[in-house]
Amino acid sequence: MTTISKVRYSRRSLLKSGGAALAASTLPAPMVWGQETKNITLRQFGTGVSNLNEVATKVKEDLGINLEMTALDTDSVTQRAATQPDSFDIADIEYFVAKKVWPTGNLQAMDASKIANYDKIVGIFRNGKLTPESTIAQGTAPHTVGFVDGPGGTEFVDNESGWMTLIPTIYNADTLGIRPDLIGRPITSWTELLNPEFKGKASILDISSIGIMDMAMVCEAMGEVTYGDKGNMTKEEIDKTIAIFTEAKKAGQFRAFWKSFDESVNLMASGEVVIQSMWSPAITAVRSRGIPCVYQPLKEGYRSWGGGIGLSASLSGMELDAAYEYINWYLSGWVGGFLMRQGYYSAVPETSKDYMSENEWGYWFEGKESTADITSPFGDKLAGAGETRDGGSFYDRMGAVACWNSVMAENQYMVRKWNEFIAA
Repeated sequence: MTTISKVRYSRRSLLKSGGAALAASTLPAPMVWGQETKNITLRQFGTGVSNLNEVATKVKEDLGINLEMTALDTDSVTQRAATQPDSFDIADIEYFVAKKVWPTGNLQAMDASKIANYDKIVGIFRNGKLTPESTIAQGTAPHTVGFVDGPGGTEFVDNESGWMTLIPTIYNADTLGIRPDLIGRPITSWTELLNPEFKGKASILDISSIGIMDMAMVCEAMGEVTYGDKGNMTKEEIDKTIAIFTEAKKAGQFRAFWKSFDESVNLMASGEVVIQSMWSPAITAVRSRGIPCVYQPLKEGYRSWGGGIGLSASLSGMELDAAYEYINWYLSGWVGGFLMRQGYYSAVPETSKDYMSENEWGYWFEGKESTADITSPFGDKLAGAGETRDGGSFYDRMGAVACWNSVMAENQYMVRKWNEFIAA
């Protein structure tokens, strides 16, 4: 088994313990929370993206709730939620995983009327639309697995029923990372991942459910495959997609296939790879070393993902009350501000604004030029005055999402074909 300290970095996370203090003079007064739930312990697990020591420390400070966190990789998170219902109180999981976990009955539907900031949650998680004019992207869009028809609901419903499978917390628009200093020309399309110009210097992540979506973005951009729905491919579409990448692999296109955050950072920082699948904080980690690295906006759009908090079906009484209190605290702004400094987005962005400087909010959310240095929560410089965020504003980036991470009907077949690709 991998140790927790190691897997903290295995999913889109550069986050590390310590150093999370924010200047108290710049923050609003702390909210007053109930005292009944003090000293209750809640067991939470999820990926290293948001299972952070800093959150556990802050919630203890604000609410008196003890949060025992375990960070795992995505596949292990799914397995634990589906097969070990007595091992957790809170499951911090990605929305597409709900398709695998909800049918087990291990999670309970949550009462939206108990969520103080429900009305401020972005539309992506409520009706699927960022704005009223938005087109809903392919794949497992979060709202399609976000609601059930009642407290004992077993089937997902396509409306805001008042009963939620997960309370949304964190999400982002993912794209390719590049080394502009080593490439020396504009990159505008997903097709560049297979450009022979980068033979031996390209990489893709070896996590099948995510990697197949990056592959699909490339194959569609090349005009090689036309998908009915990239997030729910037919066997024929899977075969065509894998075949194109297997051919490229055999021709020597790829330097490596990475599974961990650290691997992706080291490949890019060393210059061994100049274009690859990446996650936002991995870009941050490379740049914090003073090495040019860009999360490149591409004309075909982004592949997106979203995560949320689910509650164990066996959680009740004071522990359940404490869990709701924790969720409401989570959406009240401090955590959102902390995560947004990594390049993520909060499900209730307007509360996060209170915990960010005007310069930070302008840079991360509004896509404005920074007026001073932009730093991570740990003080690492990410950008200087006059710089803008890769991809622009929240609405520019999330408005250009082409597909969501998903679980396909042919998932088992896809995984088998993926493994054949990696072994080829």
